[in-house]
Amino acid sequence: MTGGAEDQLMRALHDDHAGALWSYALHLTGGDRTRAEDVVQETLLRAWRHPRVLDQSQGSARAWLFTVARRIAIDGWRAAASRSEVSTDTPPELSISDGTERAVQGWLVAEALNELSARHREVLILCFFQGASVADAAARLGIAEGTVKSRTHYALRALRLVLEEKGVTQ
Repeated sequence: MTGGAEDQLMRALHDDHAGALWSYALHLTGGDRTRAEDVVQETLLRAWRHPRVLDQSQGSARAWLFTVARRIAIDGWRAAASRSEVSTDTPPELSISDGTERAVQGWLVAEALNELSARHREVLILCFFQGASVADAAARLGIAEGTVKSRTHYALRALRLVLEEKGVTQ
């Protein structure tokens, strides 16, 4: 559709049907002006996507607009109904941690660490699990501090990939 045809369509929709569509949408939404604006906007967007709406030989454009508006309002009601919340006077029970989740996470990390190269594994164990500083890790491994930083960076990337392959997400 060309720019001129789009403008002509929107002017015709607005001039001929906007007031009636607004009133109908306001009625459908029980007077909720914000929701009615959303319904009208979505209806006009769909009409803009289907320029044949104004072709009166195909039927009434207003009937098409009203049908679309009604369907949009119904979809909104259905979506709102599926998001219903349950309120209660008492808060839900607090879960009691039995350590199972932490144990499973530890097991997954240990398994993932075993899949890393020895160099990546040793730098992660020193820096993250044993709490060594970069300088301490460099001294223990006999490598430069920059190498410890670089290995740590690439080891963490590799560990993340292994964990993602195992289905662990953040």
